[in-house]
Amino acid sequence: MTILLALVSALLLCAPEAARTPASVVNFGHLNHLTERIAFGGDSVAIVHIYANYPGYEWISANESGPEGIACVDDAARAAVVYLRHWELRRDTTSRERGRELLKFVMAMQSDDGEFCNFILGDHRINTTGGTSRKSFGWWAGRGVWSMALGYRMFRTADPAFAARLRRGVDRALPHVDTLLERYGQSTNVHGCIIPRWLLYESGADASSELALGLIEYYHATGDLRAKGMIEKLARGFMLMQEGDAAAFPFGLHRSWETMWHMWGNSQSDVLARAGSLFADTAMIASAEREAVGFYPRLLIDGLKKEINIAAPGEEKTYEQIAYGIRPATLALLRLYDATHKREYLTMAGLYASWFFGNNALGVPMYDPASGRCFDGISDSVTLNRNSGAESTVEALLTLTELEQYPQAMRFLHCRKSAHGQHGADLYAIFSDGVAGNVVLVLDTRRSAVRILQGNDAALYRKEVQ
Repeated sequence: MTILLALVSALLLCAPEAARTPASVVNFGHLNHLTERIAFGGDSVAIVHIYANYPGYEWISANESGPEGIACVDDAARAAVVYLRHWELRRDTTSRERGRELLKFVMAMQSDDGEFCNFILGDHRINTTGGTSRKSFGWWAGRGVWSMALGYRMFRTADPAFAARLRRGVDRALPHVDTLLERYGQSTNVHGCIIPRWLLYESGADASSELALGLIEYYHATGDLRAKGMIEKLARGFMLMQEGDAAAFPFGLHRSWETMWHMWGNSQSDVLARAGSLFADTAMIASAEREAVGFYPRLLIDGLKKEINIAAPGEEKTYEQIAYGIRPATLALLRLYDATHKREYLTMAGLYASWFFGNNALGVPMYDPASGRCFDGISDSVTLNRNSGAESTVEALLTLTELEQYPQAMRFLHCRKSAHGQHGADLYAIFSDGVAGNVVLVLDTRRSAVRILQGNDAALYRKEVQ
């Protein structure tokens, strides 16, 4: 027996790296610390405290837009999504129950007319008047629908009665989407940019993309043709807000709102890749690829941006950089790999997520697997925001939960950029670490193509450009 055990151990040690199950970097410790169980709306629910500041990380209320509150649908809904996806991907029943408790809070914040309030105050009353909380159908409603639709899909067999409550919540929201889409086909032109008026806030492609993620989950669960039509019309709006290509400004990006692009919450390519796969719609997938090939590599090569004004190309901001800017691009690249099986998207997804582990402007790890904290952002070229609130934590955990399903992408998680520049029509960046070795990301602007070079190919390219 001893000899047999030794032989098995030796075989495991010699097994290829891909055959081993790596330790997870996803740690819910800090998110659990931010979570509190409260009595609310006649039930026991979970909330997520919005802020926790360095060094003690005690709970802090939100006050940026006047007194807002201690917890909100925005964060609870996204936390529910990450817990539910962790349950689905890892079969973790603890995550299932944590997701359930958060969904109960989300449902309690929805009014009978389908709209949502966002914040609760310190005494657990709903903030009905604050500008970031009043009852409406916008950002927090979109995230509420996303979480409830995913919950409905996942609890249908595990808890049909609870799933039915979630579906009723989604169904109450759908008339508001119908109202939006009454303007379908209406647009204006602002500084040469087409502005579709049937999106949230009359051009909010960013907010509408979070809503569309929920509609995709709902359609996936029900096959409801009404939901399919909604997704297709929202997707059409996203595609109208796209200009340029790999060689021409603004390089295929999807605008966020009117003439502005910003990195946070810009999930349009994620939606287009998912919906394109679901509906076998090649135009949607092509639109997502246009951004992924033309624009995403530029951010990896030249450095991340916070926002760009398409109408004034010189008006761009580099900071602040936050986790909420990393998740949309990373997940879009993963969903594009699912749709196309092009491995360069996995490499790029890993390189985007390497921001969490030090491949950023400060060279500082933003996420700590030992505690589960993610710092709130990089404020400027020298300043790290060491606070760790709900949004940053949830966005990091969602990114890493999804990424861990792709070992090929995880290989690049600890890469750091060592050089970048231009070589003929190519833009390139060289990344290296102790696992993946040297990796060269090349954007060929003439062919609108991305190349990933490793091994001898990477070494030869480095010689060529140095």
